[in-house]
Parts: sequence; C-alpha cells; structure tokens
Amino acid sequence: MALLGVLVRRLSPSAALRRGNRLFDQARAADAFALFVRAAKAGSAEARYRVGRCYLEGAGVPPSRVEAMRWLESAAELGCVAAQWLLALQHAHGGCAAPDRLAGALFTDGAVGNPDFAAAEKWARRAAEAGSPDGQAVLGFLLTCGPEQMRNPEEGWLWYKRSADAGCPQGALGYAQSLAQAAQDEKDQRLIVAYLRRAAEAGLPAAICMLGVMTERGTGTSRDEVAAAQLYRTAAEKGHHVAQARWGMALLEGRGVARNPDEAETWLRRAGLAGEPTAAALVAELYSGHGKLPANFAEAAIWLRRAAEAGHRTAGRRLGRLHLSGAGVPRDPDEAAHWLRLSAEAGDRLAQTDLANLVLTGAGGKPEDLVAVRQQFQDAAASGDLMAACNLGVCLAEGIGARRDERQAVAWLRRAARAIPVAQYWYGRMLADGRGVPADAIEGRTWIARAAAIGVVDAQVALAEMMVSGSGGPRDHPAAKALFERAAARGHAGAMYALGALHNGGYAVAADPKAAQRWFLAAAERGHPQAQMLLGWYLARGVAGERDIPMARKWLKQAADQGLPEAARQLAPLS
Repeated sequence: MALLGVLVRRLSPSAALRRGNRLFDQARAADAFALFVRAAKAGSAEARYRVGRCYLEGAGVPPSRVEAMRWLESAAELGCVAAQWLLALQHAHGGCAAPDRLAGALFTDGAVGNPDFAAAEKWARRAAEAGSPDGQAVLGFLLTCGPEQMRNPEEGWLWYKRSADAGCPQGALGYAQSLAQAAQDEKDQRLIVAYLRRAAEAGLPAAICMLGVMTERGTGTSRDEVAAAQLYRTAAEKGHHVAQARWGMALLEGRGVARNPDEAETWLRRAGLAGEPTAAALVAELYSGHGKLPANFAEAAIWLRRAAEAGHRTAGRRLGRLHLSGAGVPRDPDEAAHWLRLSAEAGDRLAQTDLANLVLTGAGGKPEDLVAVRQQFQDAAASGDLMAACNLGVCLAEGIGARRDERQAVAWLRRAARAIPVAQYWYGRMLADGRGVPADAIEGRTWIARAAAIGVVDAQVALAEMMVSGSGGPRDHPAAKALFERAAARGHAGAMYALGALHNGGYAVAADPKAAQRWFLAAAERGHPQAQMLLGWYLARGVAGERDIPMARKWLKQAADQGLPEAARQLAPLS
C-alpha cells in the first residue's frame, strides 16, 4: 500500500486515470478509486465521472448517492457526456442504482423513487445534443413519458430515432413504442418488430415482452405461440411484471407451452404482488373454485382487492359480490357498494347493474347513488332497454332517486312486463294494490302468477300470500304452502315465516308446532322480526314441547330492538 501511495503521488493526472482504469478492469476497485480521486482533484472530467460511478456502485468505496451526484455533476459541468446522461438517468428514476441497471429501467413497469424531471431533462438534453445515443434515449423517454407539461411526442420520437440508428437498445425500444402509436399498415408493423428485435437482442425485458405480444398475435411477424411463450418466459425471468403475468397466463391456458396450473399460479402471484392487476385478478380466479386449486374465497378476496386497487375494471365487481354473499369476507352491503361503485365508474356494465340492484334494496347506497342510478335507468329505458324500464318503474314506485310517481311507474312496468319477469311481478303488485292505477286484484294475480311460474322468488311469495287470503282468486292453502317451500329453499325469510304461520294452525294445512318452530327459527336467524317474536313466544311457553327462557329472551329482545312493541311487552315478564 505504501508503494502504491508513492506511485499515486508521482503519476500525472492522465496517467493516474489510465492506471486506475486498468486496475478497475482487474477487479482492484479500491486501488483504482485512489487513482481516480487523484486525477479528479487535478481537474479531469472523466476521472470525476469515474469517482461518481464508484460511489454510485459501491466499487472500492462505500456507496453514497450524495457523493455520487456531487462528483457526477462536477464532471457533467466540465462537459463529460457520459456523466450528463447518467445524471439524467438518476434524476429521472429518483434512486441510486448502477448505470447498467438503470439503463434498462427506462421502460420497466416498476415504481421509481422521487424523480426530478426538470434536472433530468436538462442533463439529457446536453448529452443528446452532444451526440450521446444514451442521452438521446433518455431525452426521448422524458419527452414522451415524462410529466404532461414536459411532453413533446414529436420531438421525443426524433430523439428516439437518432438514438436507435446509432445502435442504442433503449432508443430502439423507445422508437418501436412510438411507431406503435401511429402504425397504419403491415409495413409499419414489420418496422416496429425490426426495432424491437434490436432491443430484445440487447436483453431489454420490455422489448422482449412487447415482441412476445406481437409474435403471439402475428402482428408484423409470423404468428407463433411457442416462440411468444418463450419470449414471455425470458422477460419474466428478468423481472418484467407484465411478462410474468403473460407467462403465467400461457402456463395456465397451455398457450405455446404445456399447461401447468401450479407453476402458472407462482408466476401470476409474483406479478400480482408487484402490482400487475390482471395477474392479481387471475390468481383470484384460481382461488374462486374455477380451476384446479381448491376454492378459497378468503384468498380470492385478498387478490381481488389488490387487482381492484390497481385499477382492474371487473375485480371490484367480483369483490363486491363476495361482500354481498359473505363468501370469504364479512357480509357487508356498504363495502359491496364501494367496490361495485369503483367498477361501475370504470365502465363495467355488470357492476353498474349490480350497484343499481343493491341501491334498489335500500342497502349500501349513498344519496348521490340513488340519483345516479335512477338517471342511468331513465337514459337506458328511453333507448329501449326493457330491464332498465323495469328498474326505472321500481325507482318511481318507491321514490328512489326521484319523487314518487306511481302513474309513471305503472307505465314503465307495463312496458317492461312484456319480456321481463321481475317487471311482471311488480306490475302485478301495482295492479293488486291499486297503486297508480285502479285496483284489479284478479289481473294483478295473473301477472304475479306469470312471474312466479318463471321462478321470481318474490312473485312466488306474493302469489302464495294471495292464495292464503283469497285475493284475486280462490284460496288454496296447500298450493300456497308448496310455493312458500320453493321460496324458502332459496333463502327467502318471509317465506320461512309464512310456513311457520301455516304450521301454527288455523289454515287448511295440518297444525305442526315443531315444524312451525323450525321455520320460525330459520326466518329469525335471517333477521325476520315477526319470526323472532313468535319464536320467543314458542320458547317461553314450550308450545313445541321445549321451554327455554334464556333463548326466548334473546329472540324477543332482537324483535323488540327491531321496533316491535308487542315483543317488548312479552319480554318484560321474562326479564
């Protein structure tokens, strides 16, 4: 070391730089760094650039972004073009990383740190105008992908082309992407592929992935799913998130490669964790019982949330539906509405319908949702959409998002009833109740029966109730019981309560207190207040042979909490 110190002091700045470069190439970075510093302090712009790179890479000295930027800026001010483009790259990405990594990162899909785009453009322009292909590529990137106020796509494309024609892979990729925005025919597509191949051969993952897409589609080149899959795999192994997602999809679907769902899940998971929304949505699909993986709705919900938060249009709808059903997540209409709203605002038509239907139930809606939903239905109904006409009729009948107008409601429901079973049910209800039209229980029962026959569960319950009371036609308690049972099998709490009432006695159905109690319990567990009260009464008196005061108190209290005064009166003696 002492001898080296003597040599360093005796060497001229240019000789110190040359020897430092040789030592660096021999992996003697610490010795090279001392020589670089000697030449840099003597005013060598190139030596200052080399000192800056050493600090940037931690070569022969502990890494330091502050020292790296100080030495690089000093070299750049003295006209060192390599320092200028490297400074531009550092400022564009806002992080301290080695040039070989950052150069390939211009077109990555990863997040950057805290970029300083103004400084990046300043140094990129100096390097570009001095003839640096790398600087020209960085300037092209800033002018096409930088902040809105900085963008000048036409100028950016020109710098990309200069860079590409000088042999810079980043320039070739940037120019290919620019051409893709304006391609008009097969000749343009072939030119894009030619530039992409240059960049892909240099190992740029974004170019490899984009070339894979064009190869898979047969755009500008021969269609070849096998070659495309291998391109995706190569880019995926280099860490490109979109390529990881596409390689995962190829494995999942067996496109150009043997189908392998387990390996597909690994790659899709990796891409999803990195923020690729399509991959996250596909992982959710794998856990939703639609693939070879066991169904796991809790896991599916986690991935749907990732996808929705990253902007996937349909993931919010699927997550909202999970919150509506309570599969894998707590049942929460408000949370369901939140995710459905995100997908609806992104243009997902099914989410718009789901949100509208949720709002119609009175659950999970905001005041502004009510108005927006009614307007959405009105616009669609006016253009001939009969489902929208049905929903608009319901809004007008119930005063949802607009002033109640039963006459207009009947008009829209009558129009929709020609083809929409739910509209037949609602139109029948309006006729039977005389809302917006003279009461006609017979005609109303006819329309409700049509909807019930098609399977509308609310219509089945309404028709059964009319059969019990004899409204609009003959009484038929056994037929009503059959309809209630069909609706109860589909989870309708009101039908369960009605079955309990039928079995309680007083109808043309054999009284069966135990069956009545079972049906009251089923309805009570679904929040039906009258069922809760009657279940409490049964348990308090042992009507079905079972007396249970603590449980009676529980169900009577729940009914009282829902606003039934009679339940509160029955509860008082038991407290």
